[in-house]
Amino acid sequence: MSTDHYRDRPIHARGIEINTYEYDATAVLVEGRLTDNRFCTTYYLSGEARPPGVVHDMIIRMVVRGADLVIESIDVEMKSIPRQECIETKDSLAPVVGMKIRSGFTERVKAKVGGVKGCTHLVALLLTMAPAAIQGAWATMARHPLDMDAFGGTALKILENTCRVWRSDGPSMEALREKIGE
Repeated sequence: MSTDHYRDRPIHARGIEINTYEYDATAVLVEGRLTDNRFCTTYYLSGEARPPGVVHDMIIRMVVRGADLVIESIDVEMKSIPRQECIETKDSLAPVVGMKIRSGFTERVKAKVGGVKGCTHLVALLLTMAPAAIQGAWATMARHPLDMDAFGGTALKILENTCRVWRSDGPSMEALREKIGE
């Protein structure tokens, strides 16, 4: 099915942008922004019309510390929300402070702040930010040659079973284990 002619008439766009900054010598600041934009009039269940425009514009800023990737702090800014009640979820991500970003993170986040405990858009953004946090932390640490004696075991914990390349029984994990002497 060709969809080329549909591209002339978008009705909705979601943008997610994530940037990572060096926070201090042992931490990174990860900033994510989710923006939903509707290009047509839509209607609430009440029948009230909603004009085209930005529906969600939400920013999460979190500090991730150390090689263990511990979420040290998290802050949410809601620039645009569809309903006033949405503001009640502004602090809903607080329970993730202290969590480590590693295999199983998605399930742990959903259990703590998913569903009626929070906001589906904030959870989606946070879950998208986690791999970017790993990349940003890695980029910060890898600006100089890594001390594998100090960092190798942590690298194993962070990477293991996060994807096919880093599966427990795969060649990449085997090579990493050999490099650190495990």
